[in-house]
Amino acid sequence: MVSLGLELVGIILSVLGWVLCVISCALPMWKVSAFIGSNIVTAQVFWQGLWMNCVFQSTGQMQCKVYDSMLALPQDLQAARALTIVSIIVGVVALLISMVGAKCTNCIEDEGVKARVMAASGGAFITAALMQLVPVSWSAHTIIVEFYSPLIHSVPLLGLHIHIFLAIITKYRRIDGRETSYS
Repeated sequence: MVSLGLELVGIILSVLGWVLCVISCALPMWKVSAFIGSNIVTAQVFWQGLWMNCVFQSTGQMQCKVYDSMLALPQDLQAARALTIVSIIVGVVALLISMVGAKCTNCIEDEGVKARVMAASGGAFITAALMQLVPVSWSAHTIIVEFYSPLIHSVPLLGLHIHIFLAIITKYRRIDGRETSYS
């Protein structure tokens, strides 16, 4: 009974990680930069996401524009778009596999086969988590390098936004969830 509880906790944590991955894919806050002019009226915040970029002005007005072309995206966001989508798909497959192999279902009768199916599900969840970690780390690295670059002065400064931390938590929830279900 204890292993059933741990398995369910692992599945719940993995599903939570998957939901956070979907949220991080949808939010336009992968890169956030601020430009504050000579007065407060010209202050603007720029958001770059996987699917659109947005400008938030100090007047409270926000305008978003969907990217016209893949070429309009920086390299790290192109890779992030692809890896995040693949991570979401692998997460769905892992979730379906875990539903089939869970101890609380009767899809598979043999306990040995159920254990191998759950191990495969765990491997898929870990793979999905790592596929989410790569673009997040790459984007964070790009932001930090651009922030400290002495060559870039005229460009608004980029900063790490909540999305980066959300995606890092996603990765750990998925891996923790799978490690919990193996106990």
